[in-house]
Amino acid sequence: MPKISLTAGDVVAGYATAIVAGATAEDALDRVADELFGFARTVESSPELGQRLSDEGADLPARVALIDELLAGRAHPHTLAALAYVVQSGRGRQLVTIADAVVEQAATERGRSVAEVRSAVPLDDEQTRRLTDALSQVTDRQIDVMAIVDPDVVGGLVVKMGDTVIDGSVARRLSELRVRLTSA
Repeated sequence: MPKISLTAGDVVAGYATAIVAGATAEDALDRVADELFGFARTVESSPELGQRLSDEGADLPARVALIDELLAGRAHPHTLAALAYVVQSGRGRQLVTIADAVVEQAATERGRSVAEVRSAVPLDDEQTRRLTDALSQVTDRQIDVMAIVDPDVVGGLVVKMGDTVIDGSVARRLSELRVRLTSA
């Protein structure tokens, strides 16, 4: 029998597909995708948390208990189960990538695209709606805005849709000004 070789992308897509199927069956796909996205951003911003969840030498029940401790009562049961599934399967290092793949697959199933939007402060509902409308109009697709608060942006927005990045941040403008001033 020939040996089947899976790439890291295949593995991530497989986990994402399983999570999306389970969340869809529970009619909780939007909520689960949002919660996984938020948890992935927390893991990204906390290297210590990422290390604790992916440390295969650490006690597995303790790693799963950490997820429960952080999210119990605040997250959908399928979100908790999906995170436990990823960690228990030894894929803690890929948790962020898997969560992002879930968000992408969830949007695709609804005929939408995802825009990751970074801002220095949280966007209110009206700002999110206006941004969603503008991005939908420009791309001619319905857009799901996934907002991330990132103080490094300083002000303005950084929007990422697939491979396209629109950097309207104050941080970028300051960096460009610094380059102009030092090269003059």
